[in-house]
Amino acid sequence: MRKYIFLSCGSIVGAIARYLIEKIQIPGYHETLPLNTLFINITGSFLIAFILTIGLEIRKFDPDVRLGLTTGLMGAYTTFSTMCKEASTLLFQGEYTSAVSYLIVSAALGLGAVYLGVTAARALGVRLLQNKESDEESAFHYNENEVD
Repeated sequence: MRKYIFLSCGSIVGAIARYLIEKIQIPGYHETLPLNTLFINITGSFLIAFILTIGLEIRKFDPDVRLGLTTGLMGAYTTFSTMCKEASTLLFQGEYTSAVSYLIVSAALGLGAVYLGVTAARALGVRLLQNKESDEESAFHYNENEVD
């Protein structure tokens, strides 16, 4: 039951975030590429990679929390089906170059965002480990000085 609560809460937050971002009007932008969905999918790709790397390699999140953050939050936030619908709309409007460009840019930037998410999470993990070792070393030296 616990996993369904985390899944539901994550889904609610992710869906609301996606809805709010989709409604943002970009002043002066009148091109055919759906930038809001592109932004959502790229940031979602980064975040899911970051969360999974932290949760599996660095902090070992509880499986129910990880499910709520990835399948719930990020699953509701990102939107592959909307991307496909928007690309097909561009195709039906005869905007072939825009449709193909949108799909290629989405895939390329999505993969790049995943790479950056994993890299950022691992760098954060290394930094946390170094800080922990530094704190432990400082405590050891402090105790050594007390003995004198």
